[in-house]
Amino acid sequence: MQKNPNIQLLLDTHVFIWLMNGDDTLSAESQKHIEGLVETECGIAVSSISLWEISMLHSRKRIILNQPCLSWINLSLNAPGIHFADLTPEIAVDSCTLPGDFHGDPADRIIVSTARVLGIPLMTRDQCILSYSKKGFIRCIEA
Repeated sequence: MQKNPNIQLLLDTHVFIWLMNGDDTLSAESQKHIEGLVETECGIAVSSISLWEISMLHSRKRIILNQPCLSWINLSLNAPGIHFADLTPEIAVDSCTLPGDFHGDPADRIIVSTARVLGIPLMTRDQCILSYSKKGFIRCIEA
């Protein structure tokens, strides 16, 4: 995915799962924010690594999906306003050279770099990422 002015938000993996499952763990305010973007025809992005994370969590029975994993992913990616953010060379390099002190989890690094390269905020509840945001390296919206 190239920088697209209509893409206004990246969802962290857990936020994407909550949204697609209609889970009330996602705050009403976050839900409203997402719905507002979709209503104004602004897109929401999901990183390719999130699909890997969902598959891994499902295979390890750490999350339960209401259908086979690939079906759930394909259906979710076809939801209104949802766009797939590929792992680009820029994202790959940025994930290995993040400024400041960020932990080594590759999935989190790729998600953070996806938001940075696309120039959009990341919606998350991950406290490590939110702390990193407070240092000015990424824009976040707390889910």
